[in-house]
Amino acid sequence: MNVGVAHSEVNPNTRVMNSRGIWLTYALGVGMLHIVLLSIPFFSVPVVWTLTNVIHNFGMYVFMHAVKGTPFETPDQGKARLLTHWEQLDYGVQFTSSRKFFTISPIILYVASRHLEQEIFSCKFLHEVRHNTLCHKHCFPFECADPQIATTTRSPHLWHQQVLS
Repeated sequence: MNVGVAHSEVNPNTRVMNSRGIWLTYALGVGMLHIVLLSIPFFSVPVVWTLTNVIHNFGMYVFMHAVKGTPFETPDQGKARLLTHWEQLDYGVQFTSSRKFFTISPIILYVASRHLEQEIFSCKFLHEVRHNTLCHKHCFPFECADPQIATTTRSPHLWHQQVLS
């Protein structure tokens, strides 16, 4: 890296999101955040998806909309220090590919996480329904989820007849 050498951009913040590999790095960063949160043992999968969304959205809000200025010395006579990163992105031109990407990526993350949370919930719910239904009809009394139902609905001495019926 050459220190003290001028760059060709007036404001490097305007083109950084179009640079090579930044979208892949962004997606990998969100994926790594999710994996790190999954590695915490006392978080369930739906909680991890929620935390991934909250941390991602808070971080992007701070980075894109709350912090003003640039980390670079710009020769634009202070114009960039009054603008957020979102306003500086692509020189303020609307509907560019990077703006579309950063608009749609939180929406996709939200929809995917809600879909996976619902799928996990429905799988657990259906498993419980299936387990309790089979357990009340065919299992030993001590294997049932609710011991009061198990002792009141069948006799422990006739369990083999109940399984066959």
